[in-house]
Amino acid sequence: MSILANNSGRRGLPLAKIAKNAKGSGFAESHAFPFDLIFAPRIIWAMRLFRVCPFLLAILSGWAAVYGAEAKPNVLFIAVDDLNVWVTHLGYHPQALTPNIDRLAARGVTFERAYCAVPACEPSRAALMSGQRPWSTGCYRNGDEWMEIIAEGRGLSARFKEAGYHAAGAGKIYHSQERFESEWSEYMDTSGLQSHGGVPKMQGYHEPLLMDIRDEDISDWHVVDWCIERLQNPGDKPLFLACGLHKPHLPFAPPRKYYDAFPLEDIQLPPFLEEDLDDLPPAGVRMAGAQNDYRKFQENGRWKAAIRSYLATCAYTDMNIGRLIDALDKSPIRDNTIVVLWGDHGWSLGEKKHFRKFALWEEPTRMPFIWVVPGLTQPGGRCPRTVDLMSVYPTLCELAGLPVPGYAEGESIVPLLKDPLAKWAVPAISTFGFQNHSVRSENWRYIRYADGGEELYRHPQDPHEWNNLAADSTYSQVKIGLRAWLPEKVSESRRKAAPTVIPVGGL
Repeated sequence: MSILANNSGRRGLPLAKIAKNAKGSGFAESHAFPFDLIFAPRIIWAMRLFRVCPFLLAILSGWAAVYGAEAKPNVLFIAVDDLNVWVTHLGYHPQALTPNIDRLAARGVTFERAYCAVPACEPSRAALMSGQRPWSTGCYRNGDEWMEIIAEGRGLSARFKEAGYHAAGAGKIYHSQERFESEWSEYMDTSGLQSHGGVPKMQGYHEPLLMDIRDEDISDWHVVDWCIERLQNPGDKPLFLACGLHKPHLPFAPPRKYYDAFPLEDIQLPPFLEEDLDDLPPAGVRMAGAQNDYRKFQENGRWKAAIRSYLATCAYTDMNIGRLIDALDKSPIRDNTIVVLWGDHGWSLGEKKHFRKFALWEEPTRMPFIWVVPGLTQPGGRCPRTVDLMSVYPTLCELAGLPVPGYAEGESIVPLLKDPLAKWAVPAISTFGFQNHSVRSENWRYIRYADGGEELYRHPQDPHEWNNLAADSTYSQVKIGLRAWLPEKVSESRRKAAPTVIPVGGL
């Protein structure tokens, strides 16, 4: 039986479909007038007002009560820190080796163009878990103290706990494993464990890897052990199990055995253009921060060594994900468990002379996003539509038959889980810092900085974003259409004076 059951009348026609029906055409596929890009966001914002209507919420609650008579779906919620799209099945880097992530993707739907809400750990996770975008909360950067901004009780786990689930969490779900205890039934105590095995942060990156550690020296090993135990003994309540893995976050320093598959002499650099920054506005050049990591790698000659370390660390994470999948396969709840795997953002390794996250281009904003929903998704599904992580909150609520709260700002992707090639009128939006935004459709990326600087890339012809078209008047209507998705009202940053450039060794 489908986990979703008959959900067609719960929220009416999906908002994306309502917007689509306004004209029936897709995103601006050329530089013709982009009707949908301009009018779809207005239709969606208007329709979203219905979420807060008490009458509709009462209907939704009644529907959930009826659905509750059946077995509620369990949820395995896998969060991975700093994992970009260097996974084998996406083919973005030819040397990536991630058989277990690929095995999970083969069971359901993998989103080929999935993007974060914010390319930084703390605000990305705060946005996903609260359902609120940074321009609504004011949580734009690491250090913005999400627990002082977002009200207790709004977290995704709280919705499931209130609905009768056992909400269990382990590892890095929120930044630094912070959390409101009231939103969880239990959370793993990681006292005495080391997130990175005690390896200094720059080893394997700017410095040679001197230490050798064991799998179990990294806390991720024990986080997975803890989650395996919950899968083996799920209890009487439906289970919401959140497993947060720290790796491949710096230091890129897994046990040395993971390096064997990646000989240094064979390592390939990502696509790179020396003059790539020449057509960027000043804000984009500052965000690239070429004077930081890029300059240092030119001096120390460790660019390929750093890529090797990243690939090896991803292989370590893939091993732990494999352990988790194997445990689910042996679990008594295997046939009634939704699995969602997401990276909190991407990671640049030299594209645009930029390293790490903290920027609005393709590499720092794009990450793996995989869903397996028994009875709904089909094996081997690949979705080319652009989606972002704000979809997680409403999608899980819909799949579990829970009301979507009015403050949740994302769009459910259930229509795309049913049919990965379904029409879709909603772009992905990423934000980094106060009033710096990126809008990504299937064919375009538009970036607008707080000072008015712009970038525009036509992706089918320019997948590496090497040719900024923002100054070309031919594409003025495309920019107008994409700009229409940006917020008109924003919460002020808690740190307006925070620098755009992230210093080497920081965060």
